[in-house]
Amino acid sequence: MVLGKVRALAIYFDSLNENNLPVFSGGDLVSGRVVVEVTGDVRVKSLDIHARGVAKVRWTESRNAGANTTYTQNYTEEVEYLHHYDTLIGEERDEECPDENVTVLHTGLHEFAFNFNLPQMALATSFEGKHGSVRYWVKAELHRPWLVPVKVKKEFIVFEHIDINMPLLLAPQTGTKEKTLCCWFCASGPISLSAKIERKGYTPGESIQIFAEVENCSSRVVVPKAALYQTQTFFAKGKGKQIQQLVSNLRGDPLPQGKSQSWEGKQLKIPPVSPSILDCPIIRVEYALMVYVDVPGGLNLSVSLPLVIGTIPLNACASRTSSISSNCSTLSWLGLQERPEAPPSYCDLAISEAERRDCLQGCDRSNVDRDEQRSLLPYITEFRYLPPPLYSEVDPYPSTAEVCGPADIRRPDTCPSR
Repeated sequence: MVLGKVRALAIYFDSLNENNLPVFSGGDLVSGRVVVEVTGDVRVKSLDIHARGVAKVRWTESRNAGANTTYTQNYTEEVEYLHHYDTLIGEERDEECPDENVTVLHTGLHEFAFNFNLPQMALATSFEGKHGSVRYWVKAELHRPWLVPVKVKKEFIVFEHIDINMPLLLAPQTGTKEKTLCCWFCASGPISLSAKIERKGYTPGESIQIFAEVENCSSRVVVPKAALYQTQTFFAKGKGKQIQQLVSNLRGDPLPQGKSQSWEGKQLKIPPVSPSILDCPIIRVEYALMVYVDVPGGLNLSVSLPLVIGTIPLNACASRTSSISSNCSTLSWLGLQERPEAPPSYCDLAISEAERRDCLQGCDRSNVDRDEQRSLLPYITEFRYLPPPLYSEVDPYPSTAEVCGPADIRRPDTCPSR
């Protein structure tokens, strides 16, 4: 018998999102097929699948050990979230008896289904960074007697959902800073900055509305700006490595001396970025909106407002709640009262005792005769019934003429008041 060859070995997932990507969450069922295409009869010992999910960090640092002596310190750490193994053809491999339990695949395509459940726990979101990653994948291995195994590997995406409708993420974020510029050759005053955003949680594609007030009393021309930063923090062997990346930014108008500038909902759009990773012990991804004043020749004045990038967008009910709380916090931020004043006390009303008695006597039903009671009915029923229609010369509901005899024709009633 002439043995054939394995032309293709591929993995296909059953569930794909709108972008044709396999996306899952903790506790979801992951199912798919392993497709094997052969060009003749192929003897197969086993077909195995191995699903794994691992978070890894790795970086190196150079250290001095004395004069002209340096060495490299490696920092590595790993956390496993998923480990699943299954055999689709045959039994577990036995290298000592390679000819036992051999399955023959004939010419053509062969499909083998697989499925497994992701752990019912908080999984780390898939992520790719400079010093670390969170990856999930399925690997298939086709083992044949006395031949090198054929392998294929395919990754899938896991999102640990973050609902930005939680009350903690609907709270507004505010900050205020002030600094004074001074130098020996000129007198310079303070620069003040106040910034606010409506809530803490956002999703990719949204726009952040920024409310800010900048007052420049210095002798320099300053420029208010805003920038969204992503901070990646990696942990290994009790040490951390941090990287900050610019995600998006905007620029205001130059502000000369003695002038002020207000941002009333200036928008900064969030590009497609990875959601925040807050529960992984070795990788942390955080976001912050930096509203700052660019001071030429001096240190910038900045306010940092932390953000959380989630996966579940804001719903309408939470949006109304957020806007109401945002309006109340805006009043306090502007120095206004958040609650309306209480009504005055009855003791403060300028009403004499005689007027009060006359009013109470007029309201007493025992002292009101029947005619006066009838006169009150129109005022009471006025609020219980709808008002009459407006007067019109044209009958909105014309009726057909009634014929009573050959010479007697009654005209339809066109009076709307009847």
